[in-house]
Amino acid sequence: MGQPKLGLQLIVYGGRQARDLIGVLEEVSAAGYAGFEGGVGMFADPGVESLKAAMWQADLQLAGMHSGYGEFTDLEKVKQHIENLKACGAKYLICSGVAPGEDIAAYETAAATFNRIGALCVDAGVAFCYHNHAWEFEAFDGVKGIHRLMELTDPAWVKLCTDVYWVMIGKEDPAEFIARYADRAGYYHFKDGAPGSFVELGKGTVDLPAATKAALTAGAEWIVCEQDKSELEPKVSIAESMAYLKKLGL
Repeated sequence: MGQPKLGLQLIVYGGRQARDLIGVLEEVSAAGYAGFEGGVGMFADPGVESLKAAMWQADLQLAGMHSGYGEFTDLEKVKQHIENLKACGAKYLICSGVAPGEDIAAYETAAATFNRIGALCVDAGVAFCYHNHAWEFEAFDGVKGIHRLMELTDPAWVKLCTDVYWVMIGKEDPAEFIARYADRAGYYHFKDGAPGSFVELGKGTVDLPAATKAALTAGAEWIVCEQDKSELEPKVSIAESMAYLKKLGL
């Protein structure tokens, strides 16, 4: 596989995308990103046709769409999200979170859900990904939730949107985590910071050079910059992160 495409998660705009989608996407494009990631709610507002028109105007691709676990428990909703994703020329449908509960059973329940959704996605020609945070690295009787989830899901059906910052906060090495699950590779969130803070790529404590090497070895298709919030104006923040990605050879 060649060089991965670089995308931006729109969260850094703090909701401005709901009021000024064209303006936001034009800033993303001007910063040099090839695409963007949003939430599945965008399929309803502004709607698929308006979203496609905005993408075309900004010359951007849709990298992927995400939502929480609850959105994936309704198969009819999932089928519609898949159709909308395909209509926008995108491939990745991303879930954050597992079933309700405070023990390992929450991951086991989610695994069954994800296998069903993943098989549905594969049949439709798209990919289902699980997005990690740090809390999935909590251990229950010596077994970490994230690893139990991976154990119980089929690698052909359930991929990963690996968030390298949250892997670090979860006290594992991002490059080692990527290598461990190389058969689930393809889509990444590159985020930087230190415990309790988010910063532009290259300003924090995540070993992004090592994560990049591992992601490239595993065959990354998309590397998406995600910064939950910034002290800078978003267009300045995303430009600084892009400059760092270029320094990494991406």
